[in-house]
Amino acid sequence: MNKRYDMIAGADLAFDAEGFRGIGVDGILAPSGASTRTLYKHFGSRDGLVLAVLEERHRAFMARLEAGGETADPIGALFDALEQWLVERGARGCMLLRARSEYAGANADVVALVRRQKHEFEAEIAARVKQVLGRVDADLTVQVWLLFEGATAAASVADLSVVGAAKRAAASLLAAAGSRER
Repeated sequence: MNKRYDMIAGADLAFDAEGFRGIGVDGILAPSGASTRTLYKHFGSRDGLVLAVLEERHRAFMARLEAGGETADPIGALFDALEQWLVERGARGCMLLRARSEYAGANADVVALVRRQKHEFEAEIAARVKQVLGRVDADLTVQVWLLFEGATAAASVADLSVVGAAKRAAASLLAAAGSRER
């Protein structure tokens, strides 16, 4: 198997369970069985591995969205993908936002990467809102984004039913926006 990928996958599990700054290098590398030397060879530093994990996590989620293909309910499909993701990966809140929180003031590269990834996701929502309404609606895009992020966070302290509630709220917002247009 690919050692670099194994290290990213193992570090993803370690960071997801223990956080980013509260786990030592040995704990990060334990799932992959890699050495510190291998870490530096592939990533240059511990923070380089953090960036790689965040890139892969974001790539995997965006690929999950694309795998849904064309659907009659592109906004609902976002929440369906989130629910499947949380079932498979666990509901511990958004790893990207947890990284941003832990690295705020300590690593500008991590903060900038998370900001870029969140803007990319917001653009995906905007495209889906436009697909549904036939027009750009920046306020509705932000509202759906907030519902999505809120459901992600709430699922970590409640249960997955909050994702369905957020999906229904988004559908109500879309219906109201569509009726305003008429």
